Amino acid sequence: MALIAFNSPAGNGRCATKSSGAHRGPVHLGTARRRQARVLTGAGLALLPWLGYLAGTLPPAEAAAWVILDALEAAALLAAGTRLLRADPRHRAPAAAAAVLLLADACIDLATAAPGAEFATAVAMAVAAELPLAALCATLAARSTHRARTTQGAGWDVGTGSGT
Repeated sequence: MALIAFNSPAGNGRCATKSSGAHRGPVHLGTARRRQARVLTGAGLALLPWLGYLAGTLPPAEAAAWVILDALEAAALLAAGTRLLRADPRHRAPAAAAAVLLLADACIDLATAAPGAEFATAVAMAVAAELPLAALCATLAARSTHRARTTQGAGWDVGTGSGT
């Protein structure tokens, strides 16, 4: 349900149109953007079986908190990745949410890990997965897209079919 909320259509399901009525054609993503979108989508999908593992192995009180946190991360990553694949400038909000959630996850993992192997695992997960993904998401959230700049300044109006 969260994925639906993140990907709700703008303007009652209508696409952006230009006041001249000209057909825009498909939006082509660069190789780097496509790769970033696939990384986000893949990370979101990889979290889904992890949710089951956490639910089955942790004590119920801990499992609820971790499963909710990771489910929110998965929803934000999937929403950001799928929107980025579609060249939708609305990928920025779920990317920002994913960055914050991943950073919080890394901090909580490190703060609650027992000394020894558990702490080493928390450091490895933070360095290899959570912090790089958080950095990518923060970069995507902070950087405006070419399409967003073009559509805002070129008279595009989402949903109404009229220019500005």
